Amino acid sequence: MVAIPSATRQPGIIERRGFADEGERARLSQTALKAYGRLVAAWGLTAQQAAALLGVSVSTWERMKAGPAGKMLSQDQMTRISALTGIYKGLHLLFVDDMADRWPQLSNSGVLFDRRTPVEAMMSGGIPHMLEVRRYVDAVRGGL
Repeated sequence: MVAIPSATRQPGIIERRGFADEGERARLSQTALKAYGRLVAAWGLTAQQAAALLGVSVSTWERMKAGPAGKMLSQDQMTRISALTGIYKGLHLLFVDDMADRWPQLSNSGVLFDRRTPVEAMMSGGIPHMLEVRRYVDAVRGGL
């Protein structure tokens, strides 16, 4: 959600717009794609993995990363990028070394992963699983 100041709003009340709002998606899409491209590089994702996590074909991903200017992401794609960047941030707060960027590609025996890598688990589980992994990372980071 994004807090939007409004001249017509009542004092003390913040209007919130989510990814369903086309104007917000248009405003945020280029930045989101840049951030996702950096995450893809940091995690060492293949084009197939990057595309699957974003919910697009490999050819669509290749076009998106080649020229993100002017592309408006869907609500689904914005939600995916938001979840993944949350995981990225949480891992970098949890680990002080390169483990933060290696962890998503390491086999994991946790219940959420079933001996798969977090990337594989999120590719097969889609947005719901990405949100679960984000909550998991946040819980581990918070000491829960």
